[in-house]
Amino acid sequence: MHQLKPQDAQFLYMEDGQVAAHVTSVGICDQATAPNKTVRFKEILKTVEERLGDSPIFNRKLKRLPFDMDFPYWVDDPHFDLEYHVRHGRLPAPADWRQFCIHVARFHSRPLDMSRPPWEIYVIEGLNNVEGVPKGSFGLVTKMHHSAVDGTSAQKFLFSMMDLGPKGPPVIPPSGKRPAPVASPSMPEMLTRAAVNNVSSPVTLARKALGMAPSLAREAIRSRRQKDRQMTIPQTRFNRDVSPNRAFDAVSFPLEDFRNVARAFDDAKINDVVLAVCSGALRSYLSEKNELPEEPLVATAPINMRPKDAAGADDGNNISAMAVPLFTNIANPVDRLKSIVRATQAAKQSKSGSFTRLFTDLSQHVPAPALALVGTLIANDTPLGERMSNVFISNVPGIQFPLYFCGAEVLETWGMAPIGAGVGLFIATPSYNGKLGFSLTTTRQMMPDTPVFIGYLKDALEELKVAAEKKAGATARASANGSGKKKRARKTYHRVRPAAGSDRAKANGEANGATKKTTKAKRASKPAAKRATKSSKGTNGAAKSSD
Repeated sequence: MHQLKPQDAQFLYMEDGQVAAHVTSVGICDQATAPNKTVRFKEILKTVEERLGDSPIFNRKLKRLPFDMDFPYWVDDPHFDLEYHVRHGRLPAPADWRQFCIHVARFHSRPLDMSRPPWEIYVIEGLNNVEGVPKGSFGLVTKMHHSAVDGTSAQKFLFSMMDLGPKGPPVIPPSGKRPAPVASPSMPEMLTRAAVNNVSSPVTLARKALGMAPSLAREAIRSRRQKDRQMTIPQTRFNRDVSPNRAFDAVSFPLEDFRNVARAFDDAKINDVVLAVCSGALRSYLSEKNELPEEPLVATAPINMRPKDAAGADDGNNISAMAVPLFTNIANPVDRLKSIVRATQAAKQSKSGSFTRLFTDLSQHVPAPALALVGTLIANDTPLGERMSNVFISNVPGIQFPLYFCGAEVLETWGMAPIGAGVGLFIATPSYNGKLGFSLTTTRQMMPDTPVFIGYLKDALEELKVAAEKKAGATARASANGSGKKKRARKTYHRVRPAAGSDRAKANGEANGATKKTTKAKRASKPAAKRATKSSKGTNGAAKSSD
């Protein structure tokens, strides 16, 4: 029996009418690169079945216990229907970017049917009037429940369908081995196991907590001090009740622009520049609404906790998070970026250290009924009467070369994520093939004018690019000036002394001797000159008196 892990289950428990805990990948594919310049829907069905058949979540669903007495179990779906999970439609007129965003938002807004395997694919045809997109392109929108995947494992799920060229080979070669069938456990088996788990989990949790108590106390005190000092979370329009009406918008930038900005400023990383661009856009957007708080906004940034040498990504979630102030109270974009760099360095030292590991370890032993209750509280934003943050910002590094789906080149990739718990804005920034995409997941009530915010993202990046170019130019001029001074210094003060006994040395010695004699003669002549001057003064004085 394969039971859901506690961290995976919390995404299941947090769902209600307003919160849908799934992630959505959004891609645009150009079928001009496909054989015959056309991709048939039957070919898409065949590719999905061949490539995703290796995934454990392909034809498995979750079986829950009454009252969530224990964590659910993964079981095979005896009524699995591929064509239910893979569907297609067409954009209505005028088939432009706005219509595409509306279609994606509606697809993401609908909760997954959890009585089936928790994933769906929606192929959107007819993107003929989307600016910058070749005619005939189609959208590939994939939705996966967060209980089955996180950002990293979702990428692996998607890459399984992709090729390195129009005719292959696949990015992840299919193993050809289908997962072993999983029989559905009987109710007596699940109840017996639930009784054992609910008795053993609190005991294990208490034993773990006692062993970690000193470390937990130190980390809690330090975290509280930091929070009191700089992590007050202000109220904004993004921290109201979240409606089920989702809104989506996106834009892509050259990844090299973010690299150049990061290179120009000491210790800055691409993720810091991403946060700074989001901060600048949030500051401008809220200022326009006359809603910018005096305190800086705070972002929650997910952290991938998988080891770098992790073999697979089909093991659900393995994530943590850190809270970072965005310093939206600072007007100067460079000062704002520098403050963010210092804050992320401090947050990484804290969140990637002992506290995160301790908390993650403890969470694995929380009983299912308690976690289900916590999930309900989180969904309603009432854990401690405090806001978690003002915005979620997630930067997921991707593949930096083109991928192909059924022969069609993937031109763009964006993402949508769950919002809720009083945080109604999620900015996902996946990178792909030299581009970094900014994707908005929000509600129509909180941000009815997403194109305005997209414009502020562009302005914020442009400000940092200009500042980085000025910094690079100043550094280059200073380096050139410093180099010139060093050359003159070497030429003036670092002469090579000729070897003793050489003709040049003798000549220099004679010249130096002559110079010394001349100097002595001048010094000897000075007293005589002074006496002559005094004598002449006396003569002049006598002449004056006689007159």
